[in-house]
Amino acid sequence: MVLDDREVERGLSVALGKLGHRRKVLAIPPDITRIHSRAGRLTELVWEYFGERLSDVLPALGTHAAMTGEEIRRMFGKVPSSLFRVHDWRNDVVTLGEVPASFVEKVSEGRVSYPWPAQVNRLLAEGGHDLILSIGQVVPHEVVGMANHNKNIFVGTGGPEGINKSHFLGAAYGMERIMGRASSPVREVLNYASGHFASGLPVVYVLTVVGREPEGGLVLRGLYIGDDEDCFLKAAELSLEVNFHMLTDPLRKVVVYLEPGEYKSTWLGNKSLYRTRMALADGGELVVLAPGLRSFGEDPKIDRLIREYGYRTTPEILQAVEERADLRQNLSAAAHLIHGSTEGRFSMTYCPGGLTREEILSVNYLYGDLDVMLARYDPYKLKEGPNILPGGEEIYYISNPALGLWSWKNKFQTDSC
Repeated sequence: MVLDDREVERGLSVALGKLGHRRKVLAIPPDITRIHSRAGRLTELVWEYFGERLSDVLPALGTHAAMTGEEIRRMFGKVPSSLFRVHDWRNDVVTLGEVPASFVEKVSEGRVSYPWPAQVNRLLAEGGHDLILSIGQVVPHEVVGMANHNKNIFVGTGGPEGINKSHFLGAAYGMERIMGRASSPVREVLNYASGHFASGLPVVYVLTVVGREPEGGLVLRGLYIGDDEDCFLKAAELSLEVNFHMLTDPLRKVVVYLEPGEYKSTWLGNKSLYRTRMALADGGELVVLAPGLRSFGEDPKIDRLIREYGYRTTPEILQAVEERADLRQNLSAAAHLIHGSTEGRFSMTYCPGGLTREEILSVNYLYGDLDVMLARYDPYKLKEGPNILPGGEEIYYISNPALGLWSWKNKFQTDSC
């Protein structure tokens, strides 16, 4: 099924109408890194529906850099720039409550044991809104299993401790045990927080599922609107059908292209690794074409930590967390370093537009010259999936890793056990 613009507008209008009159509305869409989610257009439709009653738009940045004016115009169209607020994840948050350490220890199977604070941007708790619309895409995700729903609230508008600890929980439990699953230790913690501390927030979720047509274009496959978990679970079920690519055999060579307007850091660009790692064969190769890449972290402090420690194996990073206070106090950075490790199983070659060979090598990736690699692997000539190049080289091409998850049958079944 494909939903056209008219069906989306009608469906959203009917759902909003059922909510009754609202006087002050807050919209929480994703940022530019989810431009293909259709959340930009949905936010524009929300503005058209509510008019001046839409008082604030708070992109769910998490730890990402603030959106530029150009990015806001590109993604959100006619929505006035004066409505946009910037989420300051290190400072502008409040804690609604704390998930007990005993619960976190139980769901993580003993891998971590610490309390988890349910932190949100102050605007949600103190802004006086009688409707909070959380808008975004459900798609396989490396930290929580399937993106969106209450992750958009507690991580997208979360604070340093909540983000750090949730990311590290997922990393310690095992990314490959989480991706593509609606239920995960991180999701269970978020659900506990929703049920115990956030029931007073007037949150309604507007969730999309976006898929790729055979000829390569992107289409909206589903739109789910509701205030409960069932809304998310239905979207997650469709996303698995649309976004999860189960292969018969592992891949020897994968080439991923990162659109420069979306991917400017390895913090974001490493989705190329997260989403393909379960499909890569032992000794395989991942080549990442990244013309917009100019940093490692989105945040200066995290960028420094990535440069200092590099992408090393899980045991090495876990040891560093034990021994070094700077990493222990920034657990989301530690989790990212674990997520970004090949664990020595395959190679990863970054071809950046704004980082040097020395910088790439210093964080334990291989370096490729962007111009040379673009000439060899031309994104305008490659098709999604398997390609045989003129010289006989066989590759698997992915134009946007954020839109899916790739694995092969035996690998996924083994990780599910």
